[in-house]
Amino acid sequence: MAYNDRFIRACMKEKVERVPVWYMRQAGRYDPEYRKIKEKYSLLEICKQPELAAEVTMMPVNKLGVDAAILYSDIMNPVASIGIDFDIVANVGPVIHNPIRSAEDVARLKPIDVDGDLSHVIETIKILVRELDVPLITFAGAPFTIASYLIEGKPSKNYLRTKELMYSAPEVWHQLMDKLGDMVITYLRAHMAAGGKAFQLFDSWVGALSPGDFRTFVLPTIERIFAELSDLPQPKIYFPGVASGELLPELKNVQANVIGLDWRVSIEEGRRRLGHRVAVQGNLDPTILQAPQHVIEQHAAAIIDQGIKEPGYIFNLGHGLYPEASLDKLKALTDFIHQYSEQAYAKQR
Repeated sequence: MAYNDRFIRACMKEKVERVPVWYMRQAGRYDPEYRKIKEKYSLLEICKQPELAAEVTMMPVNKLGVDAAILYSDIMNPVASIGIDFDIVANVGPVIHNPIRSAEDVARLKPIDVDGDLSHVIETIKILVRELDVPLITFAGAPFTIASYLIEGKPSKNYLRTKELMYSAPEVWHQLMDKLGDMVITYLRAHMAAGGKAFQLFDSWVGALSPGDFRTFVLPTIERIFAELSDLPQPKIYFPGVASGELLPELKNVQANVIGLDWRVSIEEGRRRLGHRVAVQGNLDPTILQAPQHVIEQHAAAIIDQGIKEPGYIFNLGHGLYPEASLDKLKALTDFIHQYSEQAYAKQR
């Protein structure tokens, strides 16, 4: 089968004949075959077996017909290499056994050793690059989102300890941001050297900050990450997570090719806030996948109609798939996106 580079072309705002689509958490618990694998292995155990991690990564490509694969991994994977002891606990998420609470805690963090500690991730990427006929997206967690786990010790709804450190010890906060920024840069550069075709920086929880706090405490590190990786030819995506629409105007100097949008801001408004500078990705509310298929398609069509008004649009969800999603509905949605957008693009010509 010919290599499908439609996703790459859309990232670079080049001409496409139909809208490319992939889904955050597209390799996940909505798939009965994946659930069977999870009965035997934990997420981290799967990640440490490159052949198995590659197999799971390819499942949605083969079953759904999406235009890109995203590496089966977890945003917490690289933090073990810098000296963080954690587990991913079922129905909880990352639980940190040695949380960051002081300057001394930040000082003990080590530089990441990708070759020594994360060779299984690199091997998985190499397998996938050989096997896939669509681009492989790799990813990392952004410094604020990673910091929120490291400081809170587990997932949080209000980020009290995180903001306490940010406000009460800004010098310690910035030291932590610097170390996590270094980790991300090294990790993603290794991914691209191994053959990754694009990367996404997930900042899932940064929408918890006001634009002013984002500008002061987080944005400098985000700008540095993308600036230091700007020599790489692969497309670069920043997803500022849920409830992040108010942060979009702050991203004018971030050297990303694509910005991901959540469902709280329309594609048109997101582009306006971003200054029509970059490609955009999104932004179906993942809970709509519980609706009847015709309702799902109505919402998808409305998003596509906005997306194709300008070059540079990739269909995705506004956040990750929920376990309750239907594999059949997702396959039907993928087919609909391709068919509807191809007809819509044809009408433009």
